[in-house]
Amino acid sequence: MDNASFTYYAASFIFTSYGSLDPLRHLYFTLALLAYIFTVAANIILMTVIYMESSLHKPMYIFLFNLAVNGLYGSTTFYPKLLDNLLSDLQQSSYTGCLSQVFFMSTYATCAYAILTVMAYDRYISICKPLLYHSIITPGKVKIFVSLSYFLPILGISVKVFFTSRLPLCRFNIPRLFCDNWAVVKLSCINTNFNNIFGLFVVGVYVIMPLCLVVYSYGKILMVSLKASKEAQKKALSTCAPHLITFSNFSVSILFALIYNRFDVQHVPPSVNIMMSIHFVVIPPLLHPIIYGIRTQEIRKCIKKILSKRVLVTRFTQSKKTPPVAVLRYE
Repeated sequence: MDNASFTYYAASFIFTSYGSLDPLRHLYFTLALLAYIFTVAANIILMTVIYMESSLHKPMYIFLFNLAVNGLYGSTTFYPKLLDNLLSDLQQSSYTGCLSQVFFMSTYATCAYAILTVMAYDRYISICKPLLYHSIITPGKVKIFVSLSYFLPILGISVKVFFTSRLPLCRFNIPRLFCDNWAVVKLSCINTNFNNIFGLFVVGVYVIMPLCLVVYSYGKILMVSLKASKEAQKKALSTCAPHLITFSNFSVSILFALIYNRFDVQHVPPSVNIMMSIHFVVIPPLLHPIIYGIRTQEIRKCIKKILSKRVLVTRFTQSKKTPPVAVLRYE
């Protein structure tokens, strides 16, 4: 390893955005910790319900299970380091740790978009081609869709991070709360046009293209729904509403992140800048399981079923006088 490489690996990046949080650092730590706990709990509950209930072992819920897994992955990539920095006097990250966080957070975002796109395709086939649904969305194809939703983003992001790792750096101050690829690229001493172009290519392939596919899918769904009966329209709306809400929420989050990372946002309060940069990894993983838990009737029924079973078991174990037959009659 040459001296330059050694210098990069030994260097530490300094996050300068934490200065604006100093007056309320402990309050932000408490809020971040609560958000992390709620995010983990919400996603684990959703995953557990889907895993335990055989009636939910369908393509749509398998995709939803993977969306929850990805939400846990993204949150765990972001929150622990954030919480550590909020309690530290010096907010920094090693060179290797920074590039690792770039990789993990980028794969979280692109994998989420891929999974949401596959879910839109599933809804499109379900509503527009219901008679062919089981012949098109087979268990084998579901496995392929899930595998590609992880493999393709990981491949593209790996190449992007590799190119970033080859850049010589002249500065190590990052005006962020976390490591972002474009923020690291801008610290380079040399021309970064290639990295910029490749980064835009990644955005086009993993963000713009999925967005177009989802818009196309829902355009077709809308055309079919307008020709259907009121009851069919209501059913289609109830089926698609959770996905539309989650996809719109995530798209807005990604848009905020891209604007914040690609452009120097000036004349905006620091708190707004910070929220724009972390929205995509804070809000979607927390809201997606809640939205699906509230808006999806089958999941609501399964949650009530599981809770009612636990209540009955608890009552039975705590009651020494009431015989099992009485409990069964009460149920």
